[in-house]
Amino acid sequence: MSRTAPSPSPRNTGAILAIIVASYLMIVVDISIVITGLPRIQSSLGFTSAQLSWVTNAYTLTFGGLLLLGARAGDILGRRRMFILGLTVFTFASMVIGFAPSATWLLAARAVQGAGAAVLAPSTLALLSTNFAEGPERTRALSLYAAAAGVGATLGLVLGGLFADLVSWRAGFFINLPIGVLLIAAARRHIEETQRQPGQFDMGGALSSTLGMTSLVYGLVRAADAGWSDRFALAALVSGLLLIAIFVGIERNVSQPILPLRLLANRERAGAYLARMLFLGGAVGFWFFSTQFLQGVLHLRPIHAGLAFLPVTLPNFASAMAVPRLARRFGNEALLVTGLLLGVMGLGWLGQAGVASSYWTGVALPMVLIGLGQGLLLAPLTAAGVAGVAPKDAGAASGLVNVAHQLGGALGLGLLVLVFANAAPAMGHDVEGLARRISVVMDVAAVLLGLALVVAVLFIVMPQHRRGRKLEVLS
Repeated sequence: MSRTAPSPSPRNTGAILAIIVASYLMIVVDISIVITGLPRIQSSLGFTSAQLSWVTNAYTLTFGGLLLLGARAGDILGRRRMFILGLTVFTFASMVIGFAPSATWLLAARAVQGAGAAVLAPSTLALLSTNFAEGPERTRALSLYAAAAGVGATLGLVLGGLFADLVSWRAGFFINLPIGVLLIAAARRHIEETQRQPGQFDMGGALSSTLGMTSLVYGLVRAADAGWSDRFALAALVSGLLLIAIFVGIERNVSQPILPLRLLANRERAGAYLARMLFLGGAVGFWFFSTQFLQGVLHLRPIHAGLAFLPVTLPNFASAMAVPRLARRFGNEALLVTGLLLGVMGLGWLGQAGVASSYWTGVALPMVLIGLGQGLLLAPLTAAGVAGVAPKDAGAASGLVNVAHQLGGALGLGLLVLVFANAAPAMGHDVEGLARRISVVMDVAAVLLGLALVVAVLFIVMPQHRRGRKLEVLS
């Protein structure tokens, strides 16, 4: 078996890991950094309530939709080259967002930023896989990578609130400029290029998958705004399903697909991707709607709303860092099940919060459960998504992990926006009505995490126990 990259020398493995984790952390932070600043963005640029979700989805849809193409580009053109290109596009788009004078400008720049992330993200996980051997070395690297994924989302919420209140929501994007420049310089110095593989780009697959997912999310958000009888919403949903079917047909017949369907033939990997989508589909309700609860129901300022997410951030980081030790003692399957159970319990508890609730008992304590659960489960899900993959499919498999993460969040947000809009219209639009609508959203989010738990048990845990072994990457 040929190596896909030269082995790094001991003196630069720490630098390589720091560059990869910092880059991925920047990507994940930017998914959520706008959330605590959403009320300020809405008033500044004139978004409607339904349009506001596109501040998140314009980014996540191009991110998730182009990830597989970005992963393929890394295999063909070199992962270091694509890593640096992705960082460059992402950093430039961040600066443009900071200067956005209108809603249209911001959404267009967010889409470009998502495209940059689609090139960058699969290169981060692929470079991690090629530079760190399976075993304790990769265990530590994957744990830090998973911690970046878990902590980055809530860290973005905290930073977004701080910037929105003390400086401006725009500052959260301008800060990416010096960070991005430093990471580009460090990558050029410390990361070696991977072996390039001959191949072609599956543009038909990339376009049909991206347009299909975008159409589905647009249909859901449109239905939330205009109702199920709206012909544009129905047309978008039908078009999205047709485009996804076309995508599958293309991947079956094209000689070099961006999504080798053989990756989905493995029961455990397919289960890991589906469980990740369901988990993100539910968790996005917590990220997007909790800030509206904190600011719209509990009347916290953005800075206080950002700090109010610390009960998620700190337990999340602590449990993610403990994963290698806990996995050796209890096994990854136990961590995965425990993490999802904690998430279901936390969201269910949070769904009971109302206008008379205390922050500490009604919000902070369920946040602790959600944070602990997320920190425990992301590393096993990531490991299951890339375990046993041949070197030639490393880029595609790492891309699929990120696709499941981003598209699960985009579809979940579209679904939960629809739930929010149709949660008993008689509830009204006052503070009490807002609180009750968010309560329904949290209940549905808990159901999605419950479905993720069922998938994980059936497709990951039970097959592992039948064979009497643990996930290879974290064993």
